[in-house]
Amino acid sequence: METKMALNYQSKSQKRSAVEKSMNAYLIVYLCILISKALINTVLKYVWQADPNRDEPWYNQKTETERQRHILIRAFTDFLAFMVLFNYIIPVSMYVTVEMQKFLGSYFISWDDEMFDEELGEGALVNTSDLNEELGQVEYVFTDKTGTLTENNMEFIECCVDGHVYVPHAICNGQIMSGASSIDMIDSSPSAESKEHEELFFRALCLCHTVQVKEEETVDGIKRGIHQGKATSFYISSSPDEVALVEGMKRLGFTYLRLKDSHMEILNREDDIERFELLEVLNFDSVRRRMSVIVRSNSGELYLFCKGADSSIFPRVISGKVDQVRARVEHNAVEGLRTLCVAYKKLSREEYEQVCHLLNSAKLALQDRDKKLAEAYDVIERDFILLGATAVEDRLQDKAADTIESLHKAGMKVWVLTGDKMETAAATCYASKLFRRNTQILELTTKRTEEQSLHDVLFDLSRTVLRQHGSMTRDTFSGLSGDFQDYGLIIDGATLSAVMKPSQEGSSSGGNYKEIFLEICRNCSAVLCCRMAPLQKAQIVKLIKASKEHPITLAIGDGANDVSMILEAHVGIGIMGKEGRQAARNSDYAIPKFKHLKKMLLVHGHYYYIRISELVQYFFYKNVCFIFPQFLYQFFCGFSQQPLYDTAYLTLYNISFTSLPILLYSLIEQHINMDILKRDPSLYRDIAKNSLLQWPIFVYWTFLGVFDAMVFFFGAFFLFDNTTFTSNGQLMATNTQMMFGNWTFGTLVFTVLVFTVTLKLALDTHYWTWINHFVIWGSLLFYVIFSLLWGGIIWPFLNYQRMYYVFMQMLASGPAWLSIILLVMVSLLPDVVKKVICRALWPTTTERIQNADKLYKGHLSEFTPLSSLHAPPVLGRGGGNEGQNHTHRRTNWCCLCANLFLRNTP
Repeated sequence: METKMALNYQSKSQKRSAVEKSMNAYLIVYLCILISKALINTVLKYVWQADPNRDEPWYNQKTETERQRHILIRAFTDFLAFMVLFNYIIPVSMYVTVEMQKFLGSYFISWDDEMFDEELGEGALVNTSDLNEELGQVEYVFTDKTGTLTENNMEFIECCVDGHVYVPHAICNGQIMSGASSIDMIDSSPSAESKEHEELFFRALCLCHTVQVKEEETVDGIKRGIHQGKATSFYISSSPDEVALVEGMKRLGFTYLRLKDSHMEILNREDDIERFELLEVLNFDSVRRRMSVIVRSNSGELYLFCKGADSSIFPRVISGKVDQVRARVEHNAVEGLRTLCVAYKKLSREEYEQVCHLLNSAKLALQDRDKKLAEAYDVIERDFILLGATAVEDRLQDKAADTIESLHKAGMKVWVLTGDKMETAAATCYASKLFRRNTQILELTTKRTEEQSLHDVLFDLSRTVLRQHGSMTRDTFSGLSGDFQDYGLIIDGATLSAVMKPSQEGSSSGGNYKEIFLEICRNCSAVLCCRMAPLQKAQIVKLIKASKEHPITLAIGDGANDVSMILEAHVGIGIMGKEGRQAARNSDYAIPKFKHLKKMLLVHGHYYYIRISELVQYFFYKNVCFIFPQFLYQFFCGFSQQPLYDTAYLTLYNISFTSLPILLYSLIEQHINMDILKRDPSLYRDIAKNSLLQWPIFVYWTFLGVFDAMVFFFGAFFLFDNTTFTSNGQLMATNTQMMFGNWTFGTLVFTVLVFTVTLKLALDTHYWTWINHFVIWGSLLFYVIFSLLWGGIIWPFLNYQRMYYVFMQMLASGPAWLSIILLVMVSLLPDVVKKVICRALWPTTTERIQNADKLYKGHLSEFTPLSSLHAPPVLGRGGGNEGQNHTHRRTNWCCLCANLFLRNTP
């Protein structure tokens, strides 16, 4: 098991997020552009030099030997030189900035006071920062039930022995139990045989457990108090169920005292202490779903007590009132209670010796020890006599239903994967609003497959869900649409094993079961998988991950049995629950309660994705703006690999001049108020499917960068071509000696470049703070100060200083100032016009809410109908629809104005 977990963790660490895949794909495109630029310039250089009058100029100082070198070697050398010249188009610094953004951004989750739990005294924990943006791309949520949706705070409700029901603090066997304030249930007194079974049942629950008794109140774990004289002790266990059952037995008259010297002590109803020697413990595991103990009483009798799930106990029972107990178990399961069955058998001395021999042989095995132990347990735990069953209540966590409803509205599919009984899990699903009252439940369970073949059941369910939707899946529609029937699927572990079983050769019906199952699940708004082993949970997650849509999956759980599922999913979240910290330690993120998942996905995930998508597109854009003028300059310098910019500018462009503004943007930008994101989960759909890093948007940013670069270069070129700037601003004829050379030209282009890309980011910023102002305007000021110092001082460590006095001379020219302002405005104009037109004619839901938020001055009232701000549906060709849409828009506007009036009315 440890090896499997290590392998799972290793494979998880090698996964790449959707954003990283997009970044790498864009990088390949830009690498191709780099190679293309180098090839084009290399070819054109030799075409241009084919004319003898345009051979390499004398000032290149090439020796005759170099001139006589083979043309292929010279061409290859020139190609490499152009690659070095244009290599800045590859945004290497982007990867550094992305890692800084992820690392620093992860602290916002840990610092979130709303995700701090007062009861635990802990907040959210980030174990990895590589998956922050994936929180905004989740499509499937796989959740455990016990301890995740529920509190894992068990309360003993009742028990049933041979059909007789016992409720604490009520009448049991004709006697009123202590502390009874009312009569919860009246039960007839059982017979003598039933009374013997009753005491055996109570003793079994007092003995068949791993509960410890501690006297310190500060111990970790689940604690319940028992009073012995003046001392107070507490029950603790890794399983809250065991503590609840032992506490329940105490309330019914049998108190577990301690385990001392391999003897378990019980205080019975007559206040007599009974001692049982603990001989063997057959520990619980998620495959068997039961545990057993072998004890010896004071009289020397040997007992094997066993408790476990009804599905693992009933098949091993040979006598007892099975029908009555089964009926009560099913009744309690429908009520949402957790049920366990209890059975026993007496062992003779010979049987006990055989048991010891089996167990010792398995424990001493050097190979396949776990397998042999499981086989030994299977042989030992047979031929039971059924005693009864218990019912324990595990309440739903606070706001769990609201969280699941919000996830549905956000377009996510929620699956519950649990080992509980189907009826118990289904009741929890209804309480948590995973299933709604109008949801049509489809069952794919062992009970149904016994009546029909699995093949027929699957095809019946497939026809049912596709009858209304046709070839379209529910992914096309909103999960809350009233025009389509909601379907919910329930599947158990045994049937899932049959579905996942690989087809045999020659089988015509096998092989497609997985695809049919996936097609059914795609058209269901929610899925419940019950009686699941931990390995099956991981298999379900893997099956959805490997489907043709390749959706982003999230798994959340609180116990060790959820670790495999958490490791398998793209994003794993652990609940800091009462079953240890295995899930929290093996997860990517840990949160105190399930309700915190809402803010983590709808707010933090949304922000992370918006920020990093802008960061990636902006980096490629500003590098195109940076290097494309260098490419154009080669056409005017004889393809001599002459750089347009000074070396200092080439080095500091991505490091100092343009790095901090985008880094800060990617850390604190909030395009929509977080309260709105929580109130309107459907906004999460706008960023689904990696929508902001699609190829059309990437192409738009690239062409925008090319356009801006052409404005920088040709705008400055035409100014230089027609006039020459002098220090006093006068114009001189072009035939005179030019005072400005190529470094002045490059500095002018670079100045327009820095101001344009920085102001472009300022235009995209919606959330302004003093930090934004300081960094954006401070970066521009830093560039100006650096250029003044770099060109205004003779630095002794430089062999030559080609930029001396260049920047000051350029700024001393009035037309230079005018050209900088004009070129910056022309460069930003297309993007501004595009945004204005799109916001006016085709606004997105996000843009509508941004406009409304500005209308309310950043304080949208909680009564503002956010649904009215959503983009209207696509209209048909009929004239009636158009009129209805105009009426709908007018109504929405009236609602907004009315809310604004009410807000401003004293």
